[in-house]
Amino acid sequence: MLCVGDVVGTSGCEFLRSRLSQFKTENKIDVCIVNGENSAVGNGMLPNSCGHIFTSGADLITGGNHSLKRREIFEYLDRADNVIRPANYGDGVWGKGMAIIDKGAYKVGVINLMGRVWLDGFADPFETAEKCIEELKKETNIIFVDFHAESTSEKKALGYFLDGKVTAVFGTHTHIQTSDAQIMASGTGYITDLGMTGPEESVLGVKKEIIIERFRKGFTTMFETADTPPFMQGCVFTVDRDSGKTVEVKAITVR
Repeated sequence: MLCVGDVVGTSGCEFLRSRLSQFKTENKIDVCIVNGENSAVGNGMLPNSCGHIFTSGADLITGGNHSLKRREIFEYLDRADNVIRPANYGDGVWGKGMAIIDKGAYKVGVINLMGRVWLDGFADPFETAEKCIEELKKETNIIFVDFHAESTSEKKALGYFLDGKVTAVFGTHTHIQTSDAQIMASGTGYITDLGMTGPEESVLGVKKEIIIERFRKGFTTMFETADTPPFMQGCVFTVDRDSGKTVEVKAITVR
């Protein structure tokens, strides 16, 4: 199982297209989950940016706090079975918060959640996770959770909370890959943040000069994606199909 960190804009999409298929072949990847909530030009995601990610080799796309930023995505989210947004959005929101990847011989459940620390308006991700897991367990014991959150402590807490209940918990959103890829005590794979796919010399994919000016002078200008060489980051989880537990985990960076 390969989980790929937040794809940022055209640079991230194009690099994913150039590297993902080869990486999957060389590393015998069976299933690929990609966070695509920043894949559209100007942030958010659009049907064409999702299409680009799928034709590059993804099986399922997860989202985050920008999932509903672009109105063009609303009906697409309702139709798509393999694009999800955080399950703890309020009622009546477009799309769904969990899905199943059916590979015939086995199924993989995927849940998307948003953190609440420094991110307002979302229901309790811990309670939401339990409800989603209960539903997915009816069909599979292989379950992955994309926790799109700002706080490392909130991510780690959810990892411990779900240890033994799901196959793996991986964090997204901060675009900075953490060095804590591990298997928790009860067999759940974990990493606090996958990192990102897009321009490496940047601040979360944005030209560094723009962000430096923002921090120094206290005002914002329009963000522009950096034009520096891109990379792809993520994590590979090796899973025991019978138990649904992670048996090996490895963070990856592809340049």
